[in-house]
Amino acid sequence: MSDTPFRQLPSVSKVLDHPALSAARSGHAHDAVAAAVRAEIDDLRSRLAAGDGAADLDALAARVVARLEADAAPHLRPVINATGVVLHTNLGRSPLHEEAARAAYDAARGYLNLELDLGSGKRSSRQNAVRAGIRRITGAEAATAVNNCAAATVIVLRTVAAGKEVVVSRGQLIEIGGSFRIPDIMAVSGATLREVGTTNITRLADYERAVGPGTAALMRVHTSNYRVRGFTKAVDLPQLVELGRKHNLTVIDDAGSGQAIDLTPFGLPGEPLVSVGIAAGADLVLFSGDKLLGGPQAGIIAGRAALVQRIEKDPLMRAFRLDKMTLAALEATLRLYRDPARALRDIPALRMLTVPLTELRQRAEAFAVKLRQVSGIASAEVRQDVAYVGGGSLPDVGVPTAVVAVTAAGVSEAELSSRLRRGSPAVVGRVQDGKLLLDLRTVFERQEEELLAALQAAVG
Repeated sequence: MSDTPFRQLPSVSKVLDHPALSAARSGHAHDAVAAAVRAEIDDLRSRLAAGDGAADLDALAARVVARLEADAAPHLRPVINATGVVLHTNLGRSPLHEEAARAAYDAARGYLNLELDLGSGKRSSRQNAVRAGIRRITGAEAATAVNNCAAATVIVLRTVAAGKEVVVSRGQLIEIGGSFRIPDIMAVSGATLREVGTTNITRLADYERAVGPGTAALMRVHTSNYRVRGFTKAVDLPQLVELGRKHNLTVIDDAGSGQAIDLTPFGLPGEPLVSVGIAAGADLVLFSGDKLLGGPQAGIIAGRAALVQRIEKDPLMRAFRLDKMTLAALEATLRLYRDPARALRDIPALRMLTVPLTELRQRAEAFAVKLRQVSGIASAEVRQDVAYVGGGSLPDVGVPTAVVAVTAAGVSEAELSSRLRRGSPAVVGRVQDGKLLLDLRTVFERQEEELLAALQAAVG
């Protein structure tokens, strides 16, 4: 029999007996360890066939251990967001306030009165946890919540307009992330879309002409992720409400990002307050929980009590309802709005958006000083740049910010960015003009030491 490189391959049992796998055998199931060994032997066989590598038993055992650790590691893990995009959809949008995070943790690790009235001992609604908080920030008569704003749109349209028409301006037929479009969401609900006007011009008379025996609702959709500029005209919500009253139609206001405090004084105009739709007379107002509200992912529905009660009786409500952790976090977030000044100061997303540029620059300068002392860092310069809200909110509003522009000796900016993403903790920054930009606007102060250590590891 001719000698072949495959004769060098160790047996599965020989690898399993290697001392390097002793800890692995105690920390992982036998089947998982054996599967990892077989996978590494197969990989080695392929490399030997290609004339690449040798059958080094120690190296093979080390690769088995690395494979086991990689397989056991969670896919979802913390990330330091140094992009400057506050509501970064790919990074989970709004980070929670510590009280909200603790509420979710406490709800997850034990029992709670999710659907139990502790006073009477009788069953209650899980929505009771968040009703008062939503009513407080909106001024609505009643409120409920589902798992995201698309679900809120579906269940609202299904409740008030299934089998009937809903009139929407063509200029408001938005597409949100993941290619979800208003026409598609409306079709799923069972309602029929009736488009009026043009992309840039929609008049009240367009709505008036569209109203007929099959019309159930008028809907305004806030164009949260784009703006139409120039020769434009849109119908104000009070006008739409007046038309709805005239024809006994439900008026729905999709307010988008869930802004509960006016951010215009901070140079962030353009997002509607969630209270404005209710004040204008809309029957139902819909908005997100994990954008400018600063809470967990949720679709919030506020409005007339009779309509909210009908929505909650829909069979889809059970499919769309919030779990106990999300409800606990949302309730805790809403409690912070009892004091608007505290909400601005303490809710992370609002704090990040409103922190003064001078304070950010001071942090950036101090961080750059530390970074210049790291071996392997070629330069760390502070420069002014622009951050963004993100999450489909205020798409045309840039927020002045201070960034640290970093270069590393012998490492390209793309490679440095890659190393940081693959590190622990993972760090996501921006690559621009041959430098890695780190925006501390979206980095918590408590994360700065971790960020410094991650950079040290990446260039070490």
